[in-house]
Amino acid sequence: MSVKKNRLDAIREQVRGFPAGPGLYFMKGAGEKVLYIGKAKNLRSRAASYFQPGSDLAESRGPRIAEMISKVETVDYLETETEVDAMLKEARLIKDIRPAHNTDLLDDKTFPYLEITTSEDFAGVYITRKPQSKGTRLFGPFAGVKDLRAVFVELQKIFKFRTCKLDIRADDEKRRFFRPCLLYSIRQCSGPCGDKISKADYKQIIRDMVKFLRSKRATILRQLKKQMAEAAEALQYEKAGMYRDRIRLIERLDERGRPDEDVQPEVFAADPTEALVKLQKILDTPGPVRIIEGIDVANIGGAEAVGSLVKFIDGRPFKSGYRRFKIKTVKGIDDYAMIAEVVKRRYKYALRGEELWPDLILIDGGLGHLHAAQKAFRQMKTPVPRIASIAKREEEIFLQGTNKPLKLPANSPVRKLLQYVRDEAHRFAQHYHHILRSKKTLNNSS
Repeated sequence: MSVKKNRLDAIREQVRGFPAGPGLYFMKGAGEKVLYIGKAKNLRSRAASYFQPGSDLAESRGPRIAEMISKVETVDYLETETEVDAMLKEARLIKDIRPAHNTDLLDDKTFPYLEITTSEDFAGVYITRKPQSKGTRLFGPFAGVKDLRAVFVELQKIFKFRTCKLDIRADDEKRRFFRPCLLYSIRQCSGPCGDKISKADYKQIIRDMVKFLRSKRATILRQLKKQMAEAAEALQYEKAGMYRDRIRLIERLDERGRPDEDVQPEVFAADPTEALVKLQKILDTPGPVRIIEGIDVANIGGAEAVGSLVKFIDGRPFKSGYRRFKIKTVKGIDDYAMIAEVVKRRYKYALRGEELWPDLILIDGGLGHLHAAQKAFRQMKTPVPRIASIAKREEEIFLQGTNKPLKLPANSPVRKLLQYVRDEAHRFAQHYHHILRSKKTLNNSS
């Protein structure tokens, strides 16, 4: 029996044990390296379709897929609650891991949000892929923008919120002379621009809509289903169809993630130009600070400890430079030792001249974490590059050579950039960590 047949038989046997529900499947090659990530409504059926005996994969799926399957040694999976969860996790993992055979979802395209500008006197409601960094309430990300746009129209008919970008203030007496747009005339907006509704009444509209978006919407769905049945019974099939479509759209509101769990860091990135100029002055470097690498570790009770490294070039994430590390040498809870392990494993390649040194290494933590990184470099018998750390609670920034923190104002571009690098390293570590705990799917990269 050939080695190829043995390999395929082993994979087929492995796939037979997959669940029949939604989730992600991972095609893995030599060294457990992830080659391809895909989503599936039925994991067992979808994964098995790649390995059907006697099938011509090059003919049915194309030469690229056939080439990829020839490298696959194992297949793994990660279950999700719904197909939408699978879609959102697939997009995030492909952006983070960048498997060689995934060509889609590698760009900066993001899923849309429903944004409510709650800090304004008269909140606006918008569909956006670039929400504001503060002063808003977000719902999403949503899996399908087409359905979101359709249900958005229905929501506006019900709640009559504004969708314009006008600066509308309650104390502006000139509003009563302003003529509202067509949406007010067709009763799809309450007309706050023309003083047609009080601030208190408008806020109640927004509160009702937020409650509606957060709830299961059972009451309104029951009402629509009753109206649909009555219309069908009266042979008003066009009207019944309208109610059916509204029901479907409202049910689609549940096809979304949560902003705090399905994080899209690309969405909130700011222009780093000013920050990099000021950072060069703070660090007193002879040239511009172009490459920043951020390091973090994650563990719960010492279990499934992992490290992460993220790379920023010219102030923006460079996803091909991201790395994951499953901690190998540290037992129990010891963040300092874990930081040291990640430093040694990452920068041994730079020490050999195989990779460039970054202009700044940023550690997620306080002074102790910075010292742990410095000690690791000394043990490697190499000059210590520029290192900084940033602690979460007080957002204090520590630079090598001083024990006193650098305190920058909250609106400082430098502080915001370093927070972004730190938060991205933290997110990447936590994301990998939670996946390892829920299902041991992704192994360390080096």
